[in-house]
Amino acid sequence: MSSTVPVGRSVHVKVPATTANLGPGFDTLGIALSLYDELTATVLGAGATRVTVRGVGDGTVATDDTNLVVQSMAATFSHFGIPVPIVELVCDNRIPHGRGMGSSGAAIVGGIMVAKGLLDGIVDIDAQGLLDIATEMEGHPDNVAPALFGGLSIAWMTSAGPQHKKLTVHRGVSLLVAVPRDLTMSTKVARDLQPDTVPHEDAVFNVSRSALLIAALLQSPELLHAATEDKLHQEYRAEAMPETIALIRRLRDEGFAAVVSGAGPSVLVLTDDPLERARAARIIDASKDTTWECLMLAVDFKGATVGALPDGDGL
Repeated sequence: MSSTVPVGRSVHVKVPATTANLGPGFDTLGIALSLYDELTATVLGAGATRVTVRGVGDGTVATDDTNLVVQSMAATFSHFGIPVPIVELVCDNRIPHGRGMGSSGAAIVGGIMVAKGLLDGIVDIDAQGLLDIATEMEGHPDNVAPALFGGLSIAWMTSAGPQHKKLTVHRGVSLLVAVPRDLTMSTKVARDLQPDTVPHEDAVFNVSRSALLIAALLQSPELLHAATEDKLHQEYRAEAMPETIALIRRLRDEGFAAVVSGAGPSVLVLTDDPLERARAARIIDASKDTTWECLMLAVDFKGATVGALPDGDGL
């Protein structure tokens, strides 16, 4: 069988946003969200790779081979020793950039899934292979695992590479993500603010809350407020996003399970009642220091998907 992808082969990919950490589950827990970037890639016969970006990132995201989706696709082809094809790539982006909702992880996963679709019948990339490549590019699996597989993901590293377990969130859990209009946060900057070591009692605190959070998300949503307490990362990053921390404190004082979404500056609110989610939105809308957009989202249970399109439909 030829290892060359046929000219005209076209695929459509859909990748969910994610929210990671969930308070105490630093670099371990993540949830896929019902907000999606969509990609269409078509193999060209000649010329150079062309990228069109619509929606979020239009005018700022690279439209050549330095585009993260293209780099991820190319890395996947190279991983299997197969020539990287020239493609026409159209990106319809809805996931906010630099807001702690997994946009870079989604781009990486999107490129890998594009490669998986284009390589159909040439190379079979299994779930572990997808996670291995995505984690190598992202550096840690807490965002890419839920983006790939959906649901609530527990991710961890072993000597054999990244591992994950997908779990189903209790249907009574309602999610809200408050996205600041004018604030962004670099994941690297956020990580640089954390110390190399933490007190033993803080580590024990987070272990207990992480265990409790799994119980709260799977069967006892009424425990979400207590289960989302954290002493490992949020306060250390507070100086870089004071508006985020102020909103979280305000919401938690009102009884809401509010945490930093990923590296921030967005705020994730987990509730056990849609009416309470609406009340949280009203509190957020009343904020005077920053303008926040409240996204009422569900848990995505599918993760990233890829499907073939009739030849030429991607153009």
